[in-house]
Amino acid sequence: MNIRRFSWLILMSLWMALWGCTSQPVSHVQSSSTLARRVHASSSPSPLSSADHPVNWWFVFKFNAKAFPLCGAAQQETCPFGGTPSTRDVGQQFVFATDDESSLTKGATCLGQSADDPLGATFGQIYTGKYYYVVWNDQFYNDPQIPGCNQECSAPWAHSKGMVAWDDDGNGILLQVTTPSWPGSGSAAQPRAAGNTLGCVSNDNNIKFSQHFFALRLTHDDLAKVLKALGNASVATNPTDAQIVSNGGPTDIQSLVAALGKKSTSTTVSNDMLSSGVEMISKPSALHVPPWQMVSAVLGGTSLKVANWWANPGQIPDTTASTPIGCWDASLGKPGAVVNATSGQWDGVPFGLEGGASDDHNHAKVGISTDSGSDEVIFGDMNQDGALSGNCKASQNGRGGLFFVVHDQALNQGLSAMMTSP
Repeated sequence: MNIRRFSWLILMSLWMALWGCTSQPVSHVQSSSTLARRVHASSSPSPLSSADHPVNWWFVFKFNAKAFPLCGAAQQETCPFGGTPSTRDVGQQFVFATDDESSLTKGATCLGQSADDPLGATFGQIYTGKYYYVVWNDQFYNDPQIPGCNQECSAPWAHSKGMVAWDDDGNGILLQVTTPSWPGSGSAAQPRAAGNTLGCVSNDNNIKFSQHFFALRLTHDDLAKVLKALGNASVATNPTDAQIVSNGGPTDIQSLVAALGKKSTSTTVSNDMLSSGVEMISKPSALHVPPWQMVSAVLGGTSLKVANWWANPGQIPDTTASTPIGCWDASLGKPGAVVNATSGQWDGVPFGLEGGASDDHNHAKVGISTDSGSDEVIFGDMNQDGALSGNCKASQNGRGGLFFVVHDQALNQGLSAMMTSP
C-alpha cells in the first residue's frame, strides 16, 4: 500500500470517528454528549458552522486565487474526502455568515478540508454519515456520467449544482454550490475516481475563481418542496447511480427523488416559503427570460445588485425599471433595476467580480437588494448571460435554476460593502 493511500485511510478513519459514524443506520447512537451535539441531538444532518456548532443556515464566499491565494496562514490539508491537492491557481480563503452571526467573518482554515470550517464540517457530516442523498451538477465531466449528456449537461438542463441529504423521517439539509464537478459523490461508500474534496478534484479546477456555498436546514415538508423545485428546474442527476443518489425515507420523498433527472416542460416559476423563513424560487428551463430580472420581478420589483459569471459573449446589460425586455412573461410582473457588480474588496484587498479566464474572476452567484430599507440576500444558480430581446433561448435564458432568498439586514449590508462597484 502506498503512503498516500495509507494516509487517506487514516484521515477517513479520523473523520468517521469525529462524527461518530458506524455501520448502523442513520439513527446511530452517539458516543458522547459532544458528538450528540454535533448532529444537533438527532439523526438528521444539519448545517454546521464548525464541527460542534449546528445552525439553521450558513453562507460562504470563497475568494479567488489572485486576491487571496492558497489558504492564507492556514496549512493546506491533504484531501480528506479523496483526490490530489491542486498545485496551481489555488484559492481557499473565505468569509462566512450564519443565521446566529450574520456579519461576515474571515475564516481561519482551508475551506472544505477540515471539521473547523462550515463547508468541511457540513460536507464531512454527510459524506461520512449514513444518510439518503441527491447530488446534482451540470458539470460532472463524466464522473459520474449523466444519461443524455457529454462532458457537461447543456440546455435545457438546469445550470445548477448542489446536494440534499436527509434521514429516515425526511429531515435534512440543502447544500447549494457553484463549483463545477464538486461534489461528485454523496457518500464515502461510493468513492469518486476524480476525487471528492474541494481543491482536490482532478477533472476541473474549481478553486481558481471566487465561488459561493449555501447550506440550509430542511424539514420533511421543506425537502419535498426543494425536490419539486429541482424537478421544475431540470437539474442534472441520475436516480439510478448510487454515487450521486441514495433514495430512501418517506414514500413521498422517494417518489419525488425517483422523478428527478428528467427535462421538465414547465414554464411556471415556483416560489415557496420554507420553514426557516428562507424563500425559494425555481426557474424552469422553458421559461425563456433573463434570470435575475425574473428574480427581481418575483420579489415584487425589488432592485438588485448581482455578482456572477458575467462574461462575453452574451452579457445581459444592467437594466432599470423602465428598460424594455422583449424576452419576458407578463405573468411575472415587472422587474426593478438589476445591476451587475464588477469588482469587490475585503479588508482593503480588491478582487474582480466578473467572469473571465484569469485568476481574478468570479463564479459565485450572489445578489442583494438595493432599495432603501430592504434586506434581501439572494444565493442563485444562474448567471447574467443571455438576452433581453432577440434570441430568447440564449444561454441562461434557456436554462433552469434555483434561488434562495434570505432576509437579513447585517448580511445585506456586509455584502454591499464587499461588492463595491458599481
